[in-house]
Formats: sequence, C-alpha cells, structure tokens
Amino acid sequence: MKASQFLISTLKEAPTDAEVVSHKLMMRAGMIKKLGAGIYNYMPMGLRVIRKVEAIVREEMNRAGAVELTMPVVQPAELWQETGRFDKMGPELLRIKDRHDRDYVVQPTSEEVVTDIARQEIKSYKQLPKNLYQIQTKFRDERRPRFGLMRGREFIMKDAYSFDRDQDSAKASYQVMAKAYRRIFDRFGLTYRAVAADSGAIGGDLSEEFQVIAATGEDAIVYCPTSDYAANMEKAEALAPVAPRASAQAAMEKVATPGKSTCEDVAALLGVALNTTVKSLVLATDEKDEHGAVKKTQVWLLLLRGDHDMNEVKVGKLPGLAEFRFATVGEIEEHFGCKPGYLGPIGLKQPLKIVADRDVAVMADWICGANEEGFHIQGVNWGRDLPEPDMVADLRNVVEGDASPDGKGVLAIERGIEVGHVFYLGTKYSKAMNATFLDVNGKPQFMEMGCYGIGITRLPAAAVEQNHDDKGIIWPDALAPFAVVLCAINPDRFPDVKAAADKLYEELLAAGVDVILDDRNERPGAMFADWELIGVPHRVNIGDRGLKEGVVEYQHRRESAATSVAVADIAALLLGKLKA
Repeated sequence: MKASQFLISTLKEAPTDAEVVSHKLMMRAGMIKKLGAGIYNYMPMGLRVIRKVEAIVREEMNRAGAVELTMPVVQPAELWQETGRFDKMGPELLRIKDRHDRDYVVQPTSEEVVTDIARQEIKSYKQLPKNLYQIQTKFRDERRPRFGLMRGREFIMKDAYSFDRDQDSAKASYQVMAKAYRRIFDRFGLTYRAVAADSGAIGGDLSEEFQVIAATGEDAIVYCPTSDYAANMEKAEALAPVAPRASAQAAMEKVATPGKSTCEDVAALLGVALNTTVKSLVLATDEKDEHGAVKKTQVWLLLLRGDHDMNEVKVGKLPGLAEFRFATVGEIEEHFGCKPGYLGPIGLKQPLKIVADRDVAVMADWICGANEEGFHIQGVNWGRDLPEPDMVADLRNVVEGDASPDGKGVLAIERGIEVGHVFYLGTKYSKAMNATFLDVNGKPQFMEMGCYGIGITRLPAAAVEQNHDDKGIIWPDALAPFAVVLCAINPDRFPDVKAAADKLYEELLAAGVDVILDDRNERPGAMFADWELIGVPHRVNIGDRGLKEGVVEYQHRRESAATSVAVADIAALLLGKLKA
C-alpha cells in the first residue's frame, strides 16, 4: 500500500467527548469516527488492526478444533422467549418489530441461536464434542456508552459455544479453550492476566477472565506476586483472620458524634483507627406469591469493618440473600428507629438477621452507630453487649496485603480491561430449549455447554491503553495496521529517493512484509508525527543526504532516536526484527 492511495486522516486534537487515552488516540489517528452514541465507523487504518485481531483469533480457534459459522445479527424473539431472556434482560437488549408486527432482537450474544442449531443438527453422542464459533457484530444498548470502543453499543465479538455429552467432557473442552485463549493473547504481544472469575447464578468454578493490564482499566485484578493465584475482585476470597477474638477491655459507652455519619468522620473525631469502627449495611429480601406480589419481607443487617467495602457478588451467594436489595428508608426507620448514618446492631426496634464479616466477627471493643442521630457507641463486644451474629461470612472486597487464598504470600491489586472470558454453562440453555442427544444407551440427555468470548473491537482499545506515549500509539507488531512504514523524504525533488524507496518497498512486499510507503511529499516533521501518532512499530526514513552516504535511518516506535543502516542491509534488518 502507498500512502497516496490510502485514507490517512489524523487530527491534532481529540474531540471534546473523548475521555480515555484509547478513545482520544484512536480518533486522532483516524482509526475510528463517531457516527452516533456508542456507534463508530471503523476507518481503513483501524479496520486493518481489527482484521489483524480477527486473523489471530481465527487461526487459534481453528487450531483448537472449533468450527466457524455465522449467525444473524437480527434474531427472532421466539428463541429468546424459550429461555426467558426476552423478558428478563433489561433495556440493554434492543427489541424491534418487523412490518408484520413480529418481535425480533438485535443480538448481544447468540446462546439461543446456537443451541437451536445444535438441537436440530446433533442427534447422537457420536457427533460430540462440537465447538461452533463466529466473529460477528453485536449490539448492546448501553445506557451510557463511553470510552470509544471500550464500551460502545455496536461492537464485534468472537463468541464460541461448546457442546459435550457429560460434565467431564465439557470440562475437557473448557480446558482446550482456556489454552487456546492463552495462545491468542500471547500472540497479541500484550501484558495480560488470566484470572479466576465469578460464575454467577450458574455456579461452579470454571470461569476465567482475560484482562489486559492497564492503569486506566475499570476492573480490579487481585493476584499474588509470589504465586500463580489471580482472580477478579468479585471472586477473590478474604480469608478469616488467624488470630482469635481478643477479650473485652473497654466498657460500652454512647458518645456524641454530631454531624459525623461516616466511619471515616467518626474515627477522625474520636482519634481512633478506622479499622476499629464497624459500618452497618441494611438489605432486604422479598418473598413473593405466584403473581409476583410481595407477601413477606426479611430485613438483614450486614456488618463490615469501617475500612472495608461490601462485595455484592459474595453477599448474593449467601443463604437467603440470592435476590437481595438495599432496604428502603422506611424499612430502615421501622427496624432501627433512625435514619441511615448512625445505624448499629444494638437497641433495634424490630428483630432482623445479622450477618458479620469474618473480620468483624473477631473484633473486640469496636465502634458502631447508636441508632440515634448524632451518636455512636464505642467499646462494643460480641457476647457481652449483643448476641453472636446469625451468620459469619466473607462479605468484603479484598485489599492489598491480605493473605493470598493459596497460602503462598499476600495479595496485590492492579487494574485491567476485560477482553476475553471462558465460561462453563452446563445445561442452562440446553434444558431451557430441550437440546438433547441420544447417549450410548439410546437415552436422551441434555447437552453440556460452554461459552467463550473475545471482544474483537475492544481489544485494540485495550492495547492502546497499555501501549502509548505523549506522541501517540505504540502498536505491538502483531496488531499494527502496518508493520513497517517507509518515509520517502521529498521524492518529487530527488529521483534517487523515489527509486530507493520503491525498490525497498517492492523487496519487502515480495518477502511478505505488511509495509506502507509514504509517498505523499509531506514535510518530514509532519510525516513523522503522523506515523508516531498512528503507531506503526518500524519506520525507515529515506533521504537524499543519507543515500549519498549509502545509508537510511531505522527507528523503532519505542526508540527516541534513529539509527543509520546501510541501504544493502536494511531489508534483512527489518525481516530479522519482524521474526524476533
């Protein structure tokens, strides 16, 4: 490709609505252009990156034995009604009607359609296992699309679905995909972690997220620097303290804390450590009749240390709390006789269930709300001042320095961007859609399923978040729109420059190098600035002065200065670097 034929549309400034680095740089580099809220044109330069991602994914999926197909973007609602997701999914699911008033959805994922294919095509255990995948456009009607390709409404995803005869086979298929994903992300040349993830309502332990490490990442990744342990924040366990509960030393006393409604403010007022305070979180669960009307409500009080935060996923897995909600102000006043800000487990107006975090369960002489505005209680102790809690559980997010669950060190936390997820589904969809096969005994069995996704268009944005400087993007070789750019300086004025550039260009093309020749006759400074912004990793500057000395200049995008290389050696140098 020659730059004079290509569409290069760089910008000096990013649009005002661009928030994160990847959004700003991809817009400035002319890789994407906004069409609507969360909807982007993939411009030629950006599309080349996306195609690089797709090619690597496709190669490794095929290598792992998966079979490619394509499922429609617009899907009949009947399939989604079979699984209940047509009604259960929120407004993120875009529902439309055709001219005959029939319901359709614009797919955010394809579990229903692929399960429908499987139940029609797979009849016998002899046809299993199977793994079907697609690289297809998706749509999720995000309430607040933001961050460019990081959280757009329309996006491209690779989604794969495995079908097996039993759990053991399904777990084997899962491991095949987990290994394939590691090969894929290794080839991208990005720093990433595969972390254990929560499996949601389905349960089980087979779920991993693939997170590209980036300071701007929305997800917190928990890991142990001295072992292989890694998990997302939802999954990471906070171990129970090893030391037993200390004996009570202080008398219980109500103290005035006017206007101090947070643990931080109370600790500062009383001159104590934040970890001696206990915060109260009030939840409720509703028991409903067959018509969906609430017939009974249970109120819960969760107690966490003042310097800890509640983990909603962990709480939702506790007995009785699967469908919890936060209590209303009315429910809180009914049980505590006080508005939020000064709540505690002592002097309750109505009985409720108390759940203490593991750390709170071993605390002594702690501080909590007095259920009276402007007052707290200090010197509180279990057993002496209030009964032991109804339940003790891991309720909190882990923090740096917590013991690693594998017992091999302490935990650290870094930020990441989720770009892939492998997940064991079990029979959730096959049961809902009656997708069965005949086993070796001729009896029908539900297929065991797994699903495996990679955000094709999110991945380039994640790569930019990890690889950039003040000049622009720095693409890894595997993802760059072009591997090499040849910058011909004033080729119209210097025939020798044009001839040398054309010769090197043809030589690299013949060797299979993804190269672009910048023959636009731009000023050198403007030309270099464009390619630094776009982020092509290898650049060769070809100028008349250098050619007179028999050299050209080579510079990697991460290097601060160019190196002179003999004209006769430059092709071999580039080929060597690209193979490294």
